[in-house]
Amino acid sequence: MAENKGKTDSIRMSMQGCQTNNGFVQNEDILEKDPDPGSRLDDAVAVLGPVEPNLKDIRPYAGMPKEVLFQFSGQARYRLPREVLFWLTVASVFVLIGATIAIIAVSPKCLDWWQAGPMYQIYPRSFKDSDMDGNGDLKGIQEKLDYITTLNIKTIWITSFYKSSLKDFRHGVEDFREIDPIFGTMKDFENLVAAIHDKGLKLIIDFIPNHTSDKHAWFQLSRTRTGKYTDYYIWHDCTHENGITVPPNNWEIIQFWLTKGVDGFSFDAVKFLLEAEHLRDEAQVNKTQIPDTVTHYWELYHDFTTTQVGMHDIVRSFRQTMDQYSREPGRYRFMGIEAYGESIDRTMMYYGLPFVQEADFPFNDYLSELNTPSGNGVFEVITSWMENMPEGKWPNWMIGGPDRARLTSRLGAEYVNIMNMLVFTLPGTPITYYGEEIGMRNILVTNLNESYDVDTLFSKSPMQWDNSSNAGFSEASHTWLPTSSDYHTVNVDVQKTQPRSALKFYQELSLLHVNELLLSRGWFCYLRNNSHSVVYTRELDGIDRVFLVVLNFGESSPLNLKEMVPNIPTRASIRLSTSFADKGGEVDTHDILLDKGEGLVLEYNTKNLLHHQTAFRDSCFVSNRACYSSTLNLLHSLC
Repeated sequence: MAENKGKTDSIRMSMQGCQTNNGFVQNEDILEKDPDPGSRLDDAVAVLGPVEPNLKDIRPYAGMPKEVLFQFSGQARYRLPREVLFWLTVASVFVLIGATIAIIAVSPKCLDWWQAGPMYQIYPRSFKDSDMDGNGDLKGIQEKLDYITTLNIKTIWITSFYKSSLKDFRHGVEDFREIDPIFGTMKDFENLVAAIHDKGLKLIIDFIPNHTSDKHAWFQLSRTRTGKYTDYYIWHDCTHENGITVPPNNWEIIQFWLTKGVDGFSFDAVKFLLEAEHLRDEAQVNKTQIPDTVTHYWELYHDFTTTQVGMHDIVRSFRQTMDQYSREPGRYRFMGIEAYGESIDRTMMYYGLPFVQEADFPFNDYLSELNTPSGNGVFEVITSWMENMPEGKWPNWMIGGPDRARLTSRLGAEYVNIMNMLVFTLPGTPITYYGEEIGMRNILVTNLNESYDVDTLFSKSPMQWDNSSNAGFSEASHTWLPTSSDYHTVNVDVQKTQPRSALKFYQELSLLHVNELLLSRGWFCYLRNNSHSVVYTRELDGIDRVFLVVLNFGESSPLNLKEMVPNIPTRASIRLSTSFADKGGEVDTHDILLDKGEGLVLEYNTKNLLHHQTAFRDSCFVSNRACYSSTLNLLHSLC
């Protein structure tokens, strides 16, 4: 009887332990303190039979055995929250997946690197000399990468550096796979590519494809080594790999440089890829001119030697090679076409067809041809490009280049800031020729010890870095071209310290372009042009702000913006001004007076965007349609 009582007490102590043990001590630890070491719970259960513990007043505790845990887990108050949480988790996953798919579906195409920021074109022989031989080189470019990043540049474009006689600057290439010794070595190029990428920049280079078809009579005579035609072309024996002949064609050349890490090409002079087989004389522009006196290229129509049938097929094959190397994520390879001298309709053909892409864009140098400042002239260049560009394509704008007179020499120093403001506020990619950011001008000397066409040399003078000897371009006693006589005041070091310099203004423009969706994505609507001024807006659905750009190329003349823009406020703030002093102020929109060469970027709030209004529908263009949601802080295409 006493023995049974002891076992009953043991069970009671065990159950009491279940009620009071809120720590991590197992129930067995309590049983070990039983005064009767001979009594065990399992013996008690065996004698008295299975006893179901009464869990009515017991609460869950940490470290409970699974038998006790199962007793609680099956209760409705614990089971239902578990099931609710489970299905909420499942539903949340599906909602997130659906939201992700929806965001992807309505998101506009992201801007690629060649769209997201300006390009900077460098003529390598004139940028920076690192080895004191008077010629710029690849190491010199690498030394100045930090400066280029201060301009908010995204892409560096280096013109031809291939092994060449340099007699015609870029086209007389002797070896497309070699660096000309003037510029350095292949190792220098590889180091430059790595340094450019380390800075988060991209690199494109010139590529000059061959200039005739293999069916050309001279080509056939040269192939058979006939007389004087033997050396009309550079011949190279084919290689043989596994019994297959590998021809040394242009596409090998493209792959060679892509493998080296370049991010794209500027394909030059592609209109000369094919020529007519009949070899007839080309028609004279002036039919009355004596044929023997026709000595200039522009004195002939070049209908038989340019833009022949089949030329675009070759360009598309270039595009296919570029696309093969663009499959790597984040490594899209850019393809630009230099179509200088082409009519606007022929230039637009280089964009390709709706389902057959060619160039990402043909380079637009029409602003570089303006030799007199004129609102009408600027307006004509802008609208001719925007109205003829295929839908969905991307524009670009250049105000200078190695084969054009510099902006300061063409238009005047007072137009440097306004022209930079123009290209940075138009839709598309702005392209800057080195030195245009500080207002460099053509050199004026005529006694040049070079066997070039002198007219093409004046815009290639050394970059003006500081006011030291040779403008900081070289420490050599003689440079390949002289520096401009104004380098003491027009140079990078001086303008870095001047708050109202052309360089400072260029940096402000490029920063505005990078940071404002209105400029990188928005609609362009032109409002007015005349011999003096050009006025246009930049706007984007979802943003209740508008940039209104006013540029004056002529004499001072008043403008009434309230007559041009419906519902424009009486006062508009000045976001950027070429005069600097006006920045942050306001203007009266019904009476604006700008000086010659002055430009303003005005900003005002409105919900009445012009591209929604019928009266302006034919005056508005967009390259990459997008809308902005301020609530979600993202772009979408549900406009």
